[in-house]
Formats: sequence, structure tokens, C-alpha cells
Amino acid sequence: MVLPTHAMKVMLFGASGMVGQGVLRECLLDDGVDKVLAIGRRPSGCTHSKFSEIVLADLTRIEALGSVLEGYDACFDSLGISSAGLTEADYAQQTYDLTLTIAKALVSRNPAMTFIYVSGAGTDSSELGRVMWARVKGRTENALLVLPFKAAYMFRPAAIQPLHGVRSKTPAYRVLYSLLAPIMPLLKRTWPQYVTTTEQIARAMLKVAREGSPKRVLETPDINAL
Repeated sequence: MVLPTHAMKVMLFGASGMVGQGVLRECLLDDGVDKVLAIGRRPSGCTHSKFSEIVLADLTRIEALGSVLEGYDACFDSLGISSAGLTEADYAQQTYDLTLTIAKALVSRNPAMTFIYVSGAGTDSSELGRVMWARVKGRTENALLVLPFKAAYMFRPAAIQPLHGVRSKTPAYRVLYSLLAPIMPLLKRTWPQYVTTTEQIARAMLKVAREGSPKRVLETPDINAL
């Protein structure tokens, strides 16, 4: 595939999350990215010459941003919430409905865009399995894959090692990652099919946005191979 001759303009959702923090860092370090727009419910706290952000408390109102959404080459969507304590309807509203609202607002304005969505290992493409979150994520992936973007890719990381000061927003996860930090390099060497890093995910997303991928759904080994 021919590489883009121009620097990429990237849109990012979920910049305050663990994966999103890693993606933002790599975008800002990448000379091939000349603009990053983060859209989220709260300020990221980031300042950089090629970074801008829009705080939108209700992301379902993204259509109201109009032409501001135009002119982007790639969108990295790492929005996500835990399904713990939620009904399937509530989780679907925050996962399927919100993601498709965002994607449809973008595809109509950026038909040449590559859309990359971070779901997770265990996502159920059949939409028929017993695990609620996996069914909803599978339905979300399937709906994204048929939208008329230039290309759409689904990333399904399993265990993620946060690097370069990246921290999870979830207190329980922060405790877990702190406890696992000393042995994460060992786990990654022992089970490379299950463990990746925020840096590897972000760099893989940038590479796929530029060059494409023979697979439209990428599991941890695919991400690490990039």
C-alpha cells in the first residue's frame, strides 16, 4: 500500500484513558502526525503545539460540532467503560450506541478516514455468546466494519502494560498494575500472545492508519507483530 504523502491529521477519543494516553503520547512524538484533536468529556491537561481538544460533556451531541469534524485522516477510539454492575441495555448505550453515533458523524464528513476502535480480547463477533460485554463489543465491531470508511480496524488487546507514566483512570486497575509492574516484563516474555504495552498498541495503530493491515480484527499477537 502506498504511504500517505502528507502528514496525518488524527482525531482521538478516550485521551484520558490508559490506551488513549499512550496513543496521544505516540502521536505527539510522531513527525508524521501534524495535528491531533482530542474530543472528550473532560480536559486532558495536555499542552502541545500540534494538540487541541474539545470538551463535550455529552458526546452523543457530537453532530453539533459540524465542520470542525472535517479533514481528518484517522480516528483512534479508545473510549470504554466497565460493564460491572450495568444492565446490557445500559452498557450497550454507553458502548454500541455512543460509538456508532461518533462513527456515523465522522464517516459522513471524512470518507477517506481510517477508523480504529479498541475493544478487547474475548470480544464475541457472533453476538450470541453468554458474556454480556463481549456480545455488545462484538455488535459494535460488526457495525463499525460495515460503515463506508476508507478502512476500519478493530484492536483487541488483552493484558496491557502501561509505560512512560501512563496510568489507568480506574483505582482498582492502578493498584493491580502497581502490584504486577515488577513481573510484567517476565509475563510479556512468557506469554507474548496475551501481553502488550501502551506503546506497542499506539505505534501499531499509527502504522495501521498509514499502511493498512491484511487483518481487520487484530489480537494481541497481531498488535505486537507490528
